[in-house]
Amino acid sequence: MNRSKRGYDTWRLWAMGLAVLVAAAGTDSTGQTATGAAARPPARQETPLLVMSPKAKSPGWTGVHRPHTKLRDVLARHHGQTDWAETIVDDESLFAQWISMGPGRKTPRRMNGDTREWWIVQSGSLRFTVEGREPIVATKGVMVQVPYRTLYQIENVGTEPALRFEVNVTRARKLYPMDETPAPVPGFEYVPTRVTGGRGALDAQNRPVVDFNKVVAGEERGGAFVTDDRSFANIIMGPYQKPQPGNKGHYHEEGGEFWLIMLGKIRYNIEGLQEFEADEGDVVYVPRQTWHLASFGGSEGMRSCRLAMNGFPYQAHMFEQD
Repeated sequence: MNRSKRGYDTWRLWAMGLAVLVAAAGTDSTGQTATGAAARPPARQETPLLVMSPKAKSPGWTGVHRPHTKLRDVLARHHGQTDWAETIVDDESLFAQWISMGPGRKTPRRMNGDTREWWIVQSGSLRFTVEGREPIVATKGVMVQVPYRTLYQIENVGTEPALRFEVNVTRARKLYPMDETPAPVPGFEYVPTRVTGGRGALDAQNRPVVDFNKVVAGEERGGAFVTDDRSFANIIMGPYQKPQPGNKGHYHEEGGEFWLIMLGKIRYNIEGLQEFEADEGDVVYVPRQTWHLASFGGSEGMRSCRLAMNGFPYQAHMFEQD
């Protein structure tokens, strides 16, 4: 996004000021990272609004959703399998799966019609061939995204099964070039079409590739990885924080939120649950209208990181007003 120097300075001062407010509140909802870089540009609102917000009883966890999905349990459920997928999130905003692909297997060439798609490689070696850019081989910790109407293909080029965490906007449907065989979708038939509207773009808030290993090493910034009007993924890293008894954190009015733990341990206080910590590879999900507080757990001297994901890049955070 192009800004004048004055506009950029205003944005930077806004981000720094809000970071102080957030730190005082005991949360990092703006996604400040260890590098100090703001996760996203500001919305127009520059000061908190004091308003009466509707708060319902938490709807709880329904369907595929669990408060805490441990990666080791997912792997145990698919022991001995090579090619499999398990849905972890399927709510009003986003759809996320763990997907394992055997050696030599590959997806068809395909694209999303109107939405971005992104992946975090957990293990193995996956080659991403994306229209308009050089193919890359992604290993553990590498994050890749593709904008809408941009063809891509994923292939396991290693000798072992490759595991990835894949995230789409809910009800996103794939389009295929004329020479590919589409994957069947119940209730739909594929017909030849001519599609207009252009391709999605990449920018500072929508990076094509992030190597999380370089983020940990301080060679690459954290913060926003995906920022769109229907999807947001944010790398939040920091040092150990002491527990905060009595701090309910905040809730979200209209959408759920989930986190993939990228490093260390993340502590969670969630409405209706006992406090717990999640480990690397685990996924934690909180429904809308549910108080929650995420903080950096483990022990003194430890650094931890979570990838926060939701369907609203400027999602409102409702904090209890004394």
